[in-house]
Amino acid sequence: MNKILESYKKSIQGKKAAVLGFGISNRPLAKTLAGWGAKVTVFDRKKEEAFEDILTEYRNLDVKFSFGDKYLDNLSGFDIIFRTPGMRFDIPQIQKEVANGAELTSEMEVFMKCCPAVTYAVTGSDGKTTTTSLIYEFLKKAGFNCYLGGNIGTPLLDRIEEIKPEDRVVLELSSFQLQTMKGSPDVAVITNITPNHLDLHKSMEEYIDAKRNLFRYQKKSDRLVLSFDNPITKSFISEAIANPAIFSVNEECSFGTFIHNNCIIYRENSEEKEIIPISEIKLPGMYNVENIMAAVTAVIHEVDVDSICYVAKSFGGVEHRNEFVKKVREISFRNNSIGSSPARTIATLKSFDGNVVLIAGGYDKNLSYDEMGAFLPGHIKALVLLGATSDKIESSYLKHVQREGLKAVPVLRADGMEDAVKKAYAIAQSGDTVLLSPASASFDLYANFMERGNHFKDIVNKLD
Repeated sequence: MNKILESYKKSIQGKKAAVLGFGISNRPLAKTLAGWGAKVTVFDRKKEEAFEDILTEYRNLDVKFSFGDKYLDNLSGFDIIFRTPGMRFDIPQIQKEVANGAELTSEMEVFMKCCPAVTYAVTGSDGKTTTTSLIYEFLKKAGFNCYLGGNIGTPLLDRIEEIKPEDRVVLELSSFQLQTMKGSPDVAVITNITPNHLDLHKSMEEYIDAKRNLFRYQKKSDRLVLSFDNPITKSFISEAIANPAIFSVNEECSFGTFIHNNCIIYRENSEEKEIIPISEIKLPGMYNVENIMAAVTAVIHEVDVDSICYVAKSFGGVEHRNEFVKKVREISFRNNSIGSSPARTIATLKSFDGNVVLIAGGYDKNLSYDEMGAFLPGHIKALVLLGATSDKIESSYLKHVQREGLKAVPVLRADGMEDAVKKAYAIAQSGDTVLLSPASASFDLYANFMERGNHFKDIVNKLD
């Protein structure tokens, strides 16, 4: 019996629980809480008509709803509030309830508190989904019964009663999920930290501090994996409670993973294990080598080298992450819709030799494009821009070109994705790659990066 879970279920029986947001993760949450005996009210800014096909099922569980523009006006008198990850914790309506004694939490916080299995969790500005997926595949290949969830798209609280102590749970956690977290996983991995989501975080320091929660509550016996090549994650070494293991493509390390003679090596207590030659890794790009190194450093105490090598040689990547779509007239089309920050786009472009027609632009997260503007010369042969950040990207690129006295590549503006693909296809030549890597969020034109990437693929797949 999971005593922590049973105790939690008893503690919320008869309590008034507010579920803020009725998206993917909170729908099973509302159902689960109602099944555990809580009095649940769901709040969502959308109108009731948006959910009419599923409301009957929830109302049969006595779940109540507050919809529309003023949906939070009814947030009063609750014992516990479950915040959706994309909602700030400090908005006045929430803080008023907290001041009146309500507990503020989330689906993921309760899951981590009650989960009986060893938990791996990954965060970072770039690479966290691929690293999370690799850890999951490594553990599965080694014979563990595994659960994958969190920001990667799958809620897990509604499945917690089937999880056993001998299982393994692998989570991807965003800064928004971590911001109010008061517990840390058994194995924490931070891939890197670069400016991101500054449209929702009040400052870069707030963003960094949210990431700290991944290891802030660890025990000394836990494991913390950090990039030694990223200055922010490197600075976390001195703050760690657990003994940190590092990964680095630039330096050898005494405890962690590094590269020697183009082979990934793991070293601990002067003992070394050769993991895999870089040339045998299926995923393209040095940034994916880093993702594999992070995953290896996390699982090496539980997964044998043969299992790691099998996965590294066969794992082809995650959808929307430098994903090969199609080749037309010897022009390759790749979908990197996950590239929602300049750092992600830069990392992806490093996988190519410069014959890239880049499609970029989207929602403005208040990020600087200066570094990207300086990087683009020599790495692209044309730039197709769409969305709200088009001016910022073009300005940063041309400013660097003019300052360095370089010749600018063609910069085209597009009216939507179909126009962007059409213009990129027209200017590309045999042997080129048309790469969607927007360096921006999707919210000005799409609900999320998956919808954006799928639209790109639909358009490309119709080309001939």
